[in-house]
Amino acid sequence: MVWAGSSGADCEAEEHIVSEAIRKNFASDNTAPACPEVMAALIGANGGPAASYGEDDETARLEVRFREIFGTDLLCFPVTTGTAANALALSALVPPYGAVLCDQSAHIACDEAGAPEFFTHGAKLLPLPSADGRITPDALREAIAANREGGVHASPARAVSLTQTTEWGTVYPIAQVAALAAIAHEAGLAVHMDGARFANAVAHLGCTAAEASWHAGIDVLSFGGTKNGAMAAEAVLFFDTARAEDFLRRVKRGGHLWSKQRFLSAQLLALLEADLWLRHGRQANAMAQRLAHGLRRLPGAILPFPVESNEVFVVLPEAVVSRLETSGFVFHRWTTPPGVNGVLIRLVTHYATEQADVDGFLGAL
Repeated sequence: MVWAGSSGADCEAEEHIVSEAIRKNFASDNTAPACPEVMAALIGANGGPAASYGEDDETARLEVRFREIFGTDLLCFPVTTGTAANALALSALVPPYGAVLCDQSAHIACDEAGAPEFFTHGAKLLPLPSADGRITPDALREAIAANREGGVHASPARAVSLTQTTEWGTVYPIAQVAALAAIAHEAGLAVHMDGARFANAVAHLGCTAAEASWHAGIDVLSFGGTKNGAMAAEAVLFFDTARAEDFLRRVKRGGHLWSKQRFLSAQLLALLEADLWLRHGRQANAMAQRLAHGLRRLPGAILPFPVESNEVFVVLPEAVVSRLETSGFVFHRWTTPPGVNGVLIRLVTHYATEQADVDGFLGAL
């Protein structure tokens, strides 16, 4: 593989190698189609009348299935978007005058247009710096101590929100999650996990859903489905069920209580059947590893973060990035670290990404 300077004939051959049949969009796992099992479940749920507003059989079965997967009592609330799942969950944990500690790269801080602040009616987000999207125990202790020193003049921290997997594609080890949760609980803070890519994290860790969540001290989990094969379906799971008091009213007030909720629950049930959600996570991760392996073979390519899920960040020369874009490949340009020559881009794989798609991208290089 070479960067640039190929002859015209080489370029023509290169274009021939990259078949139009491959998927060229690596912008996000949101670009993936809804998986066949989800589409079949939607059709199946459309077979006749059903009770409305979550009183249907699919929603009842969904909660039972989540309890089986996580091996504990819990309360399940399906919603349509990850933003709603995070913001509504935090609204149940933090008062309007309170604060949420999170990583500086967290989705709730950078990509949700103030939804957490809106749904909590004014709670403050306190982002903590990190090298790779993972809050360290020392940083959390220091932030809690500093927050308390502010006394009545500071918004009191009432929750910690962890993103798993992180926005940089890294995954918190279970021991680190447990350490952070222990620090938070000792200080009287609840622990929320943004699990939009929870399947990718569990697949990487090789553990159970329980070990990655409530066993490690998570009180509330935003369980992602949309990035993992659903059309539009997430779930807020309360392991600390006492914190779910009146949560259904929050869902209703926020506009996320579907009248025909069976169609929302049916999507998640399809993903949970025979652990399809986890198989999808493994496939997405495997394709990211294949992509990272190929990129590491390129002279001068820089991968600033370990590839532990389905996101790959790589620095490439501007000429290479531009040529990839001209060839029809889609991805996001990211803020390049200071002092690094080239352009940092993000490449995201998903359950429907195939080896040919990855190899086509690498072949274009």
